Amino acid sequence: MNDTQQRIDQLVKNSEVLLFMKGNASFPMCGFSGRAIQILKACGVDPRNVTTVNVLEDDAIRQGIKEYSSWPTIPQLYVRGEFIGGSDIMMEMYESGELHQVLKAPGTP
Repeated sequence: MNDTQQRIDQLVKNSEVLLFMKGNASFPMCGFSGRAIQILKACGVDPRNVTTVNVLEDDAIRQGIKEYSSWPTIPQLYVRGEFIGGSDIMMEMYESGELHQVLKAPGTP
């Protein structure tokens, strides 16, 4: 595992909710990243409790995360070390109620 992969692995393992995105929770810099933040908010997650990594600030992370997850697009959501998916998968899971369960959001049975 190279240095970039090790950095990504540490972030994934040490963060409850982690989103690799373009921009940050306060200022998403692409529509898909903005959508991911909105989905998390809709699940009752406070954006301040989400660890975000702005891939635009680090090209090694931007490329490395795609290899780490074997997923070609950004954003990428991880919850307690588990890869969840990008914004489309997040939306599908939100609509089915599955994302609430994964996040153990308030109001989830």
